[in-house]
Amino acid sequence: MNALGDLVARERRSDDPALAVPDSGRYDYHRLCTTAWKTGNFLRHLGIREGVTVGIVTSASAQPILGFLGATLLGSAVRFDPLREIDARALLAPTEAVSDYELPPGGQRVAYGTPPTDPNVSHFETDVWSENPTFPETPISPETVALTGKTDVSHGELLAAGERVSERWELDPGDSVVVRAPLSDPRAVAAGIVAPLAAGAEIVLDTAKTGTFSVRDTDDSPEDSDIALDDVRL
Repeated sequence: MNALGDLVARERRSDDPALAVPDSGRYDYHRLCTTAWKTGNFLRHLGIREGVTVGIVTSASAQPILGFLGATLLGSAVRFDPLREIDARALLAPTEAVSDYELPPGGQRVAYGTPPTDPNVSHFETDVWSENPTFPETPISPETVALTGKTDVSHGELLAAGERVSERWELDPGDSVVVRAPLSDPRAVAAGIVAPLAAGAEIVLDTAKTGTFSVRDTDDSPEDSDIALDDVRL
């Protein structure tokens, strides 16, 4: 794999579980890949491309993961849980929080969850649902920035870190990884999103569930089945 878009390439579609979130139907790899492509097509209409940033406010829902995958398909950098004032081309946030953030002129707000009442705010579920479920080939260099924040992390660096986690913990299809660490930490993205996808395993955002492994902050006193962030080399 050279870029994060390879995680949702056409040949990776299958009936294997890929993403579990509370109070929502599970995503298999077929649904995850297709919806990631639709998300990329939607974000392209908002001017998302290489060289711009997408801010994503996280919650235990599928939309932040889909937003991350859609943005990186286009070569855009993602900043999870940004500061209230962010230099971003677009912001994806829960409807109740989307107006709390300041964007530069031309910045686009996208709400997920309850449909927004502001006509200037896009509704993720509505707009993504109507998009084309195919995605044109868009080559992305491994050196392209995938995550931005305190430091920038490239597609190649994030993939390499995720693959190291997958190999060290011997992740396989059928395994599940519960994300219990904030995605604002790139190591949590590598271990909690990239590693399971690279292995064909499942991402679990429902922290009430147990999984084969859990991604945790180091100070959580991890057990043998836990992946501590300090053990993720990035």
